Amino acid sequence: MNRIDRRFTQLRSDRRKALIPFVTAGDPSLEATVPVMHALVAAGADVIELGVPFSDPMADGPTIQRSSERALSRGAGLSFVFDSVRRFRERDADTPVVLMGYLNPVEIRGAEAFAREATDAGVDGVLLVDLPPEESDEFRSAFARHDLALILLASPTTTDERLQRLCDDAQGYLYYVSFAGVTGADRLDTGAAGERLHAIRQRSRVPVVAGFGIKDAASAAAMAREAEGVVVGSALVAALADASDPAIQARTFLAPLRAALDGLPAPADPA
Repeated sequence: MNRIDRRFTQLRSDRRKALIPFVTAGDPSLEATVPVMHALVAAGADVIELGVPFSDPMADGPTIQRSSERALSRGAGLSFVFDSVRRFRERDADTPVVLMGYLNPVEIRGAEAFAREATDAGVDGVLLVDLPPEESDEFRSAFARHDLALILLASPTTTDERLQRLCDDAQGYLYYVSFAGVTGADRLDTGAAGERLHAIRQRSRVPVVAGFGIKDAASAAAMAREAEGVVVGSALVAALADASDPAIQARTFLAPLRAALDGLPAPADPA
């Protein structure tokens, strides 16, 4: 059982919802990355999603695209990402860290070498938005040898056949993309997403969390009613972009979301 499994087991025992912030490694500065990660944990983050900067982030909207461009211009490649996790682990041995990014940097390293280096650094899971489940066997096998979870994505357009495969293969948690589109879009339909989340939770053997379109305490609470956690990304990245003290801004942004989730009724098992 890795850190992700332990964390969600504890959350279920405590009858709490998971709060998962996303930040891009290297943005708003190289020096801010690790302090921001610690600040997010202090504000109530249960898992950290750390974005791996990439030159063609096709699933991301303009906010995260720009943050990736800025990070790359500062030299925030994969080695920087691994080093950031190592430095984070010097003070935090418990909070799960999931890398979120694209397949190309992993393929360049090679699945086995990537998995070894990631786990040596203290990474617990990887979410590759452009890796179809039908083409994931090599990566799943290599990751499994190093106890590195391959986090999968489901969306409103996922077919029943593919959804069953995702639910059968899911590790760590299943990330539900709340609408078809890119990160940061402002068209979240919490009613439709809630119905879909409830149906997916009935089939999934791992926790189901919701992301895309969550930007504040109200939207986090609305989505968490049927999810076991929520991911907030673009709104947080935007809030950090021009902050004079990114760590303080990270805590200021996340604390109301934590309070909103803790004010919800305890999560019920899907009927």
